[in-house]
Amino acid sequence: MVRTPARAWTMLALGVAAQAAGTLVVTAPALLIPHLHAQGMPLAQAGFLAAAPTAGMVLTLIAWGAVTDRVRERVVIAGGLVLTTVAVIGAWLADDRLLALGIAFLAAGMTSASTNAASGRVVVGWFPKERRGLAMGIRQMSQPLGVTLAAVTVPQLAETSGIRAALVLPVVLCAVLAVLCAVGIVDPPRPTRSGVAAPAEANPYRSTGFLWRIHAVSVLLVVPQFTLSTYGLVWLVSLGWSTAAAGLLVGGSQFVGAVGRILVGVWSDRVGSRVGPLRVVAVSAAVVMALLALVDVTHLAAAAVVLVVATSVTVADNGLAYTSVAEAAGPFWSGRALGAQNTGQFIAASAVGPGIGALVGLVGFAGSFLLVAVLPVLALPLVPRSDRSHD
Repeated sequence: MVRTPARAWTMLALGVAAQAAGTLVVTAPALLIPHLHAQGMPLAQAGFLAAAPTAGMVLTLIAWGAVTDRVRERVVIAGGLVLTTVAVIGAWLADDRLLALGIAFLAAGMTSASTNAASGRVVVGWFPKERRGLAMGIRQMSQPLGVTLAAVTVPQLAETSGIRAALVLPVVLCAVLAVLCAVGIVDPPRPTRSGVAAPAEANPYRSTGFLWRIHAVSVLLVVPQFTLSTYGLVWLVSLGWSTAAAGLLVGGSQFVGAVGRILVGVWSDRVGSRVGPLRVVAVSAAVVMALLALVDVTHLAAAAVVLVVATSVTVADNGLAYTSVAEAAGPFWSGRALGAQNTGQFIAASAVGPGIGALVGLVGFAGSFLLVAVLPVLALPLVPRSDRSHD
């Protein structure tokens, strides 16, 4: 097996930390909703603030990817974190003024998208193909880390000391990591354009449908994932769970899912394929969503176990698809391709809240889970038969 450079693990740690800081920033506005609502802000307006960072990310992910392809990863990650720090300071200055907060959070989402676009490239660039599944699985832990950090700090600080106190940690963390990434990140080796064959520089979206198919699969598979992260707690409460107990289970299931991503990544390294495990994950996602529907109808006592398993399965595709996209796009297109990958997923994810909410109102949780289970089935024929890689 090809030896992994020691420096690669340092790059992975910095990439995870940078992505976690970006996730903290994007997650924080949603966790301010209880405080804002208690201060008299209507939920619709508070929801506008919560959606602002995600909307910002959708606007800039592909652009950040294009910048990464041209100016390299270190500048994008460190520079993006500096801009994110400035945006969050803007939110801190805005305090409780709705319009100013919304603009600041939108800008924070636009700038924090830099870590999404570039940190994955650092991992793919420094790790040999035989270890990328493991590395990308670890990198995907940045999301639950960032969400957890936000959950244990933002609501409590907002309630006791106001919005400005809740935003101190995001400001400090982004500023510190901007310095650490500027000093510590070393751009991975990349061939010069004059030293590679024309196909390596060619637009991979024109030569084959591989990337389009992976993007489409990921859009379909992200719906079950966000259905559970958005409505898992509500579903448990509808079964008679207390809000506190349901919250603990949903939070714990996120970390089980993070470990699952690592294991699936290791599996893809062992079998030498990303699309083979991706196909298995799609089948499994359909099965677990159907099981959740059965639990809802029968009120089986296994609700907790099934939800934890379902959460783990429905997040397992992320690292596989992300690694597959980077490998297929090659060194000169992976930034834009990863930006497109995340953009499609965020657009689909943003539709889950209102869409699944309306669906639950019409057909209940059981019917909604069954309809969501159809999407992984539709994704199956779209999964490519074999991998593509520039390695």
